[in-house]
Amino acid sequence: MPKSSSGLVSKTLAVFAKDVRLELRTRYALNAILMFAVTTLAAVSFSVGQSGLPPKLLAALFWIVMLFSAMSGLAQAFIREEEAGTALTLRLMADPDPVYIGKLLFNFSLLSVMAALITPIFFIFTDAPASGIATFILVLALGVIGLCSATTLVAAIIAKASVKGALFAVLSFPILMPLLLVLVLATEKVLDSGAIGDITTEIQFLVAYGIVMVTGSVLLFKFVWQE
Repeated sequence: MPKSSSGLVSKTLAVFAKDVRLELRTRYALNAILMFAVTTLAAVSFSVGQSGLPPKLLAALFWIVMLFSAMSGLAQAFIREEEAGTALTLRLMADPDPVYIGKLLFNFSLLSVMAALITPIFFIFTDAPASGIATFILVLALGVIGLCSATTLVAAIIAKASVKGALFAVLSFPILMPLLLVLVLATEKVLDSGAIGDITTEIQFLVAYGIVMVTGSVLLFKFVWQE
């Protein structure tokens, strides 16, 4: 492995490991995400009951829970650095690329854990059809990648703002709107038929969205991080 690639990987893993250790000590982001998601799903379940909601409503409900759960926790990756006063040290010790990729991996891991816990609860509480669960997991994985790739850069932008939570949601929403529309449509089709052939176009969009967002964020992050 070239020296530059080895340095990138080691610094990326160092940033990722630091965030994981800090999260395991505080559990702030994970607790915030899980509490919001479980509370929302329980409230909806008790309100409407397991009365066989149509796939369109089930899909919208699932991704609304995922979106706002992500909003409550993903911004912490950079906000914590500014509040603890470690952002300057991180700028001196690491290049922008490993910082961004490490934070992206941390957010992806955090949201993946949340999705793994929330998905069974969602199917139990709403009595959603589970015939196409493999296809549902594929859409879920692509959705998690899309959410993380779009919000990690926004989290870096708003880290120094005074009203972080509101600004994070405002800036993220226009970027996430196309992703959410496609995710809801794909999930609706999966819950309705369960066939992967019905969502080929949606999968192509989700893959392209993730690639474009990650590539664009890597290129832009150095300008945000060094300001």
